[in-house]
Amino acid sequence: MTDPNYDVILVGGGHNGLICATYLAKAGKKVLLLEARDALGGGAATSEFSKGFSVSSCAQWLMQLSPEIQKDLALDKFGLTLAAKNLSTIALGEDANHIMIKGDMLDGDSLSVEDKKQYEKFYKQILKFSKVLSGAFSRRPPKLVEGNFTDRITLLKLGIGLKLLGQDDMRDLLRIALINMYDIMEENFDNELLKAALSFDAVLGSHLGPRSPNTVFGFLYRRLGDVYGFKGPAVVTGGMGAVGKALANSAKAVGVTIRTNSKVAKINCDGYRAISVELQDTETIKANIIVSSADPKTTFKQLVGYPNLETGLVRNVHNIRMKGTAAKLHLALKDLPKFTGVAHKDLGNRLIIAPTMDYIERAFNHAKYGEYSSKPALDISLPTVHDKTLAPEGQHVLSAIVQFAPYDLKQGWNEQTKQAFKQLVIDRLEDFAPGIKDLIVESELLTPKDLEQQYNMTGGHWHHGELSLDQIMMTRPFPGATQYGTAIDGLYLCGAGSHPGGGVMGLAGKNAADEIIKRGNKA
Repeated sequence: MTDPNYDVILVGGGHNGLICATYLAKAGKKVLLLEARDALGGGAATSEFSKGFSVSSCAQWLMQLSPEIQKDLALDKFGLTLAAKNLSTIALGEDANHIMIKGDMLDGDSLSVEDKKQYEKFYKQILKFSKVLSGAFSRRPPKLVEGNFTDRITLLKLGIGLKLLGQDDMRDLLRIALINMYDIMEENFDNELLKAALSFDAVLGSHLGPRSPNTVFGFLYRRLGDVYGFKGPAVVTGGMGAVGKALANSAKAVGVTIRTNSKVAKINCDGYRAISVELQDTETIKANIIVSSADPKTTFKQLVGYPNLETGLVRNVHNIRMKGTAAKLHLALKDLPKFTGVAHKDLGNRLIIAPTMDYIERAFNHAKYGEYSSKPALDISLPTVHDKTLAPEGQHVLSAIVQFAPYDLKQGWNEQTKQAFKQLVIDRLEDFAPGIKDLIVESELLTPKDLEQQYNMTGGHWHHGELSLDQIMMTRPFPGATQYGTAIDGLYLCGAGSHPGGGVMGLAGKNAADEIIKRGNKA
C-alpha cells in the first residue's frame, strides 16, 4: 500500500477533474490525480484516426469555458490558443437557401424582416434568462429543506435575479421553462430553417427531440457561452485535446501529481467512509479525501459497488437518465469539400444539417425505438480551414456530431451496423456537399458505445446525465449528492454529472473544489 501522503486523490483526468485538482492544490492540498487513459482532458480530446489526420474526437467546439477559470488557471500562459473564435452557425437548406446566425444577427435571403426583428428581441430575452442561470451555476446548488445560511443566500440571490428580470420576463421564463422548444419556436418565428437551427441547439447531446419537455432549458444552458463572452463557437489550435494539455500544465505548475495509464478499479470504504483507491494493478493509495470526476453511475456502481450502498442510494443512482444518442463521424479528406450555396470563405464556420423541426423530431423518433436515424441531423466542423496542423498540407478533416444514434441499438452495434450507419451519414453529407465521397481518404464512426469505452462515460452520454428539470440544480445528480459531497464521508463528485452539468465549462470542477475547501477539516 502506498503511504498516505496525499490529502486528496482525484479519480479521472477530464477537464473537471483537472480543474478541481488545480484549485485544491492552490489552496494548499497535496493532490494526486489518476487518469485511466494515456491522455488528459476526457471528452476534450484530440486523436489521430488516420496517418497524419487528427480530429477533436468527442467535443469539437469550445464555446462555454468559464472566463473566471481561464483567468485563475492562466490557461493562455499554459498553451491554450484559439485558431478561430466567434464563428457563425450556417443552417443548410435543402434548396441551398441557407441562413447564417451570428450572435444576435441573422442573414439569409429567405428570412423576413419580421423574423430578423423578432430574433433580436428573442436573443436579448434568452440572454437575460441565461445570465440568471450563470449566477446560480457559479456556486453550489442550495438545499431546500435545510436552514443553511449559505443556501439561503444562494436562494435569495437567485430570487433577486429573477425579480430583476422584470414582471413580464419573469413570467415568460416561468412559462417557457416547462414547455418544449417546438412550441416556443412556433410562437416566435416563421422561417422553418431558423426554427430548426435553434431547436437543434436545444437537443444536441441529449435523448430529446424538439417536442420533448425540458428542451427550453437545454437551449438556455447552451446559451451560457454567450454570457461567458463566446459569440459563436471557437476552434482550439491542436484540437480540443489542447484544452486538456493546458489544464494539465496549469495543474502541474501548482504541484498536482498526475499519473496517466492508472485506472482506478475500486474506491475502498471503511463503513461509510472512503479511505483509499485501488488501481487495476492492485496498488492501493490512501487519502483523506477522494474526488471522482467519473459519472455518478461509474462512481457508485463500479468503483464503490452497489453491495456497499444503502438500497435508497442504489435506486437513486440506477434512476439517473443518461442514454447517449450522439455519434461522431470523422473524415480524412484529400481536399476541401464544396457545400452547395456556401462560399469558400464561410466553410470554416459551424455548418448544420437540420432543415425543419419535424426533420429533427423524426430523427429522434427512431432513437426512441432503438433505431438509428434514417435522416440524421448533423453539426459539422471543418477545423483544418483554421488549423493546418491537423492534416497533411493541402488536405483536410471533417468532424460531425450525428443525431440520433442510440446507445442500445436494437440490432446491436457491430462492424456491420456501424458501416451501414456511417454510409448513411456520408450519403446525407453528399446531398449537401456533392463530390465529398470522392475526397474521402479514411473515415471513422464513433457510436455512443465507442464513446463509453474510449472516454469512460456510462451510456456514452456527454453530460453524464440528461439536462432536464428533474436532474439539475438541487436534484443533480440526485437528492443526497447535490452539493458535491455524498452519503459516503470523504467521497465527493466533481464531474459533469454534478451541478451545473456537462459541456467544456469547468464549473462543476471549480464548485466542487470550493465546497471541499470551505468544509475544511469537516470534509
